[in-house]
Amino acid sequence: MNIKDAIRTIPDFPKKGIMFRDVTTLMGDPRALRTTIDLMVQPFAGVRIDKVAGIEARGFILGGAVAHQLSVGFVPVRKKGKLPWKTLSETYDLEYGTDTIEIHEDAVGKGETILLVDDLIATGGTAAAAVRLIERAGATVAGCSFIVDLPELGGRKKLQKMGKSVLTLVEFEGH
Repeated sequence: MNIKDAIRTIPDFPKKGIMFRDVTTLMGDPRALRTTIDLMVQPFAGVRIDKVAGIEARGFILGGAVAHQLSVGFVPVRKKGKLPWKTLSETYDLEYGTDTIEIHEDAVGKGETILLVDDLIATGGTAAAAVRLIERAGATVAGCSFIVDLPELGGRKKLQKMGKSVLTLVEFEGH
């Protein structure tokens, strides 16, 4: 099973010059999805993981499946204003402006070990903010697992500079 072949590329989305890597085609293929989840879990089998945190929105789908495979809980990392209870938030820089992500203040416990999951790592801004948020709440991020890496955008390196191990399954040049 070649995971890269299961990912559709959509040129000029969401704007001209961007090559959007669409993992919904991978998720729609039962064999590709199963292989992907297995590969995202395998390096963490035998590692203490208390919960999986998934970044909105495709990270929810993948993170839920990874949490199931690891027999641990799941933490949604959401955009500001989407969670119904008391939250912790982290604001981060975008190309033009800022954005904010949140978790419930009781989503992770002090000393817990968390695996961060999303579909794609690009600049790493959202993932780095999620790491800071989770660690500010008292947990440790044991690793970060993504399907796709866009290496020229530097997200992997950003997370590695934070001392995090980063697993990606495929790379695409361009963005």
